[in-house]
Formats: sequence, C-alpha cells, structure tokens
Amino acid sequence: MNVEFINASVNDLPKIVATYNSTVMSRLVTADLEPVSVESKLAWFNAHSSDKRPLWLVMLDGQYAGWMSFNSFYGRPAYDGTVEVSIYLEESLRGKGLGKICLQKAIAVSPSLNIHSLLGFIFGHNKPSLKLFYQFEFEKWAHLPEVANMDGIMRDLIILGKKVG
Repeated sequence: MNVEFINASVNDLPKIVATYNSTVMSRLVTADLEPVSVESKLAWFNAHSSDKRPLWLVMLDGQYAGWMSFNSFYGRPAYDGTVEVSIYLEESLRGKGLGKICLQKAIAVSPSLNIHSLLGFIFGHNKPSLKLFYQFEFEKWAHLPEVANMDGIMRDLIILGKKVG
C-alpha cells in the first residue's frame, strides 16, 4: 500500500465534504444528522494550516482515499498542544488497514507540530473506531453518557486520549 498525505486546498473541499457526508446516514461517525454543504465547511477548512493544524488528503496509490485533520481543542491558549484527530475514508476503503496508517502518521508528526496530546471523539457504539484507537494505546479519558440524540436513540460519546510528546 503506497499511502501519501498531502495538504488539502480549498479546491479539494467538495470531495472532503462528500466523504464526510457519506458517513452521516450511518449514525456511527458524526453527530450531523443531515449532509452538510461545502459552504458550511469553509470556516472549518480555513481553521487548518500545514504548520499547526493540518488537513491532509489521504492518497492511496496516487488516488484520493479520504482525509485526516487535526482540530483545535476548546479554543483556549492553554490547550494549544491538544488536538482532536479526525479520519474519514472513502466507503470502499474502510476496514482495510488505511485507518491504522493514518493514526500512525498522526502520532508520528504530532511532536513536530507541538502537539502533546491527541484526542479521538468516538461514539460508544462505533466499535471499529474504538478498536482502532485502542490498538494504538489510546485510553478512555472521558465518557459522556447519552449526550447525542440520533433519531431518538441516545448515544454515548467516548473521548480517547494519548500523550504523544
């Protein structure tokens, strides 16, 4: 598997949003209940930078396979070294080991980005993502019971964390 991570440009936002939207109806990955628009994600896109909060396209054998981003946690200066990592892959490539490569990359580059703590915000019923993060020795740092209403089903949010720097 030849995997590359390249900085996303605003021209990539439509495919980033399409990948994200492909997960909405599963009620497994995101708390959005309806697909989002490209326009609604512009501020989120602009909050990323290659030197501090990267947003990468994940390329598999030269083809777009998904994206990974580092998002600021809580927006206060004292939390600057803590980020949430998000990984969204094309549906046909999920469960094939690409998520492991992404998480390895996130852990490896964190110190060079002055990141000391990585977080994953994962629904309690998202067993594949929980398993992935636990494989990389993330620990449960928080359990928020029944905080997300997914079509009348109350879902837990698990916050997993790992010291990386």
